[in-house]
Amino acid sequence: MASKLPTVAIIGRANAGKSSLFNRMVRAQQAIVAREAGTTRDSVLGKVEHQDHQFWLVDTAGLKDPNDEFEAGIQEQITEAADAADVILVIVDSTEYPGDEDRIVAKKALKSKKPVILITNKSDLKDAIHNDEFRRLGIKTIIRTSAEHNSGIVDVLNEIVKIIPERTEEAPDDVLRMALIGRPNVGKSYLFNTLAGKQQAIVADVAGTTRDINRIAIRYQQQDLELLDTAGVRRQGKQEVGIEKFSVLRTLQAIEESDICFLLMDVNELSTALDQRLAGIIAEAGKGLVLVVSKWDSVEGKDAYTRDALAPRIARNFDFVPWAPLIFTSSVTGQNVTKLFDLAIDIEARRNQETKTRVLNDLLQKAVQKHPPAGLKNSHPKLRYMVQTDTAPPWFVIYGSNLKFIHWSYKRYLERLVRETYNFAGTPIKFSFRDEKQIKANKERVAQGKEPVTKAYKLRKEQEKIELERLEKIKREKEQDL
Repeated sequence: MASKLPTVAIIGRANAGKSSLFNRMVRAQQAIVAREAGTTRDSVLGKVEHQDHQFWLVDTAGLKDPNDEFEAGIQEQITEAADAADVILVIVDSTEYPGDEDRIVAKKALKSKKPVILITNKSDLKDAIHNDEFRRLGIKTIIRTSAEHNSGIVDVLNEIVKIIPERTEEAPDDVLRMALIGRPNVGKSYLFNTLAGKQQAIVADVAGTTRDINRIAIRYQQQDLELLDTAGVRRQGKQEVGIEKFSVLRTLQAIEESDICFLLMDVNELSTALDQRLAGIIAEAGKGLVLVVSKWDSVEGKDAYTRDALAPRIARNFDFVPWAPLIFTSSVTGQNVTKLFDLAIDIEARRNQETKTRVLNDLLQKAVQKHPPAGLKNSHPKLRYMVQTDTAPPWFVIYGSNLKFIHWSYKRYLERLVRETYNFAGTPIKFSFRDEKQIKANKERVAQGKEPVTKAYKLRKEQEKIELERLEKIKREKEQDL
């Protein structure tokens, strides 16, 4: 089981620069997690690495209804941040004196007892107000930034890593964790109750945890499972339409904690932008994904052809995750409910399967011969070897030169060939490219004393050593084949 990364939430009123700050912090690390392939929307979740620390950065406004009035929208943001975040960033516009909205945000953030950092953005402008005016908000740590000009961003990162712990790895266990993800009122709680009730061997029922992710442990086909529900389990009759609010941070934490995510979509309200965004977040986080169409019993006048007509339309809207299986369910009739467990177990087995290096390199050589990667004049990429370096999700590293010129479409071509060779249905697969010239240049820089030997550098050197040993093993295998 991977370690849980700390969560840092950005809150504040509209137009203070939350999205600009988020994009600057994430892009500076070149580690965007939720680009939502095939869409043009902004990210809401990014994984940031700074000084041997990693954390999730969340723009809590990113998944909100933009038509929400301030009172409803900001109160919900702060409540989520207080419940689930490890650090809260309150952002204000330094060109405007603190108003009632800023005071509400600051007061609620401080009341949460979580570490709070006040960021006065747009401080590069001539009419920026001095920090003394913002001390009235009661937040001790104040950092001046200009997200537009990348000023003060490193100061924010330095302050965050003083608060959060360094990343550690937890001991793995044999429990397969599945999360029910989706918008409000798509039937998550109903499905949670139905799945729990259908099993005879319930091991434990731990409802209402501190972060409001309800969970239940189940034994199914000699496999220990844990089902996570981000919506909260309510008694029948209490599930009024509209009462359930979409919880951004809790949903992101459930995705991070799980192995497989069931993305629920109401059959009566399909293919919304938010569903696509959630699918993108799940895929980029490296989790297994199943598209689950719920409330199939509520479709009036359906016949044997209704599903066949609907499936291609859904597939088109989720063409950036073509590997995700699609299933139609009904918690009322029980249709395909138990099949979700079988799907999860099958997907987890594929997520952990290991490939043969010899097969991968035969595939790579044939791919290059059939379609050489395009490049610039005298700068054509050369792909030499491919190895699998990790599982869950499957991760492949390709060695070569001039790899920065490889187009994203060629990476998609390689992924398609790997998927045609090995069955990775239900799971994303990841690729990294290691440029031998760049590795050599970095070594020379260090030898000349131009690059400091940091803890991160030492870790990278250890990883390179392991990969080079694998590379030598590949060469020996190829020589044996000859």
